[in-house]
Amino acid sequence: MNVETKQQRIAELAKQYSQVGLNNLHHYMDVDWLKEAYRRLDRQSAPGVDGQSAEQYGEELESNLRDLLNRAKGKTYRAPPVRRGWVPKDEKESRPIGMPTVEDKVLQRAVVMVLEPMYEEEFYDFSFGFRPGRSAHQALEYLWQQFRVQKVEWVVDVDIRKFFDTLDHVLLRNVLRRKVQDGVLLWLVDQWLKAGVMEGGHLSRSVEGTPQGGVISPLLSNIFLHEALDQWFAEVVQCRLRGRSCMIRYADDMVMGFELEEDARRVMDVLPKRLGKYGLRLHPQKTRLVRFRRPPLESETFEFLGFTHYWGKSRKGWNVVRRKTARTRFKRALKRFAQWAKQHRHDDLQAQHRMVCAKLRGHYGYYGITGNGRSLTEYFERVKKCWRGWLNRRSRSADGMSWERFGQLLKEHLPLPKPKVVHSIYAANPSH
Repeated sequence: MNVETKQQRIAELAKQYSQVGLNNLHHYMDVDWLKEAYRRLDRQSAPGVDGQSAEQYGEELESNLRDLLNRAKGKTYRAPPVRRGWVPKDEKESRPIGMPTVEDKVLQRAVVMVLEPMYEEEFYDFSFGFRPGRSAHQALEYLWQQFRVQKVEWVVDVDIRKFFDTLDHVLLRNVLRRKVQDGVLLWLVDQWLKAGVMEGGHLSRSVEGTPQGGVISPLLSNIFLHEALDQWFAEVVQCRLRGRSCMIRYADDMVMGFELEEDARRVMDVLPKRLGKYGLRLHPQKTRLVRFRRPPLESETFEFLGFTHYWGKSRKGWNVVRRKTARTRFKRALKRFAQWAKQHRHDDLQAQHRMVCAKLRGHYGYYGITGNGRSLTEYFERVKKCWRGWLNRRSRSADGMSWERFGQLLKEHLPLPKPKVVHSIYAANPSH
């Protein structure tokens, strides 16, 4: 059987035996399974503590994978620590990134390929983060639709404090064992939870958090939050509310929408207790109840997946939920562009132009959604201004890189991609 057929069989078994945990799952993993896991690797990711690249590992792929498979199934595999780096989160904070070894990523991907079809049978439609065939833009469109259909007027903006860093290993194992009884897979997950982090030559271990940078981390997080939050909201909370409601979750980023204020306040009151049962805490400043009523009533805004959501008018004059680039994300994107422009100001002009175009298209690719044209245009103009500023500093001509000269350059030789709506809600919903 090929990988796809095996995954279909796993999904069928998970559905058939939904009330009991499945064992003997690891026998689906063979060398061909690991080859597919290797094929799905991100070749651009940084190497782990051993310094080995994906290309180097692939030079003797067959023998490497056979050895890896034997060690995994024989429970002699030892997960190496994850190399840690840091990237800016915002102007005040940085967030850690983990870099596992290539071999570790292959094995994690192989286990994900076993577990994913099992849990896809259970996950709810309102869960979008790190799932096959689902994206952040689908989550945004789902929110847009649900807020209209459910007549949402109150929003609980949920922020779990350092979720990926504080997820309790014991509780995670307990949740996982409800569906997974395979000793090899559970042992491998334990290996990754205990592997630790290597930073500056110092090894540290923790009894909390998902494996940093691990391929398996998003799935483990979804499994945990499915039980801790999704299932509770869908099966316990909604049937007890007086009005309509909805929930949208992308990884640990989530919002709940309610038609009635009393329902929103009831859920807001019990939410800390529910999450506390699973060792999680709400961020006291970032978790809030938002008044989100249709005009002309007083309304507030909230942020979700990098966008500020607010009430506005559609093309036909109807009240609709509109979105614009969140100011924190906007400032962060400009800051990163400015840093790049400064660092590469002496590069060849054609090479700079290619990168500026790529950065603009990348920005439009995410933030280019219906109703966000003003933010896209502002970003385009600010990028032009920043780039011209750094070109002007290196120019040796008498007038430097004047706006007139820069405009002529863009028009005749180095045109930049104009702001573009890539994800149109109206294309999918022409009635609005």
